[in-house]
Amino acid sequence: MGFGGGPRRGGFSSGPREMHKVVCSDCGQESEVPFKPAEGRPVYCRECFQKRKNQ
Repeated sequence: MGFGGGPRRGGFSSGPREMHKVVCSDCGQESEVPFKPAEGRPVYCRECFQKRKNQ
């Protein structure tokens, strides 16, 4: 039940997340991400994502 006693809408499910295989746009390493990547947009492995985030 959601806040106020109503049904929950949206948010995260309790089941496992669907992982999608990707190739990192920076280092070329194969990785998995918990979202379906959009075509034409770069996707980064965890390590490269953290490096870019901290720049």
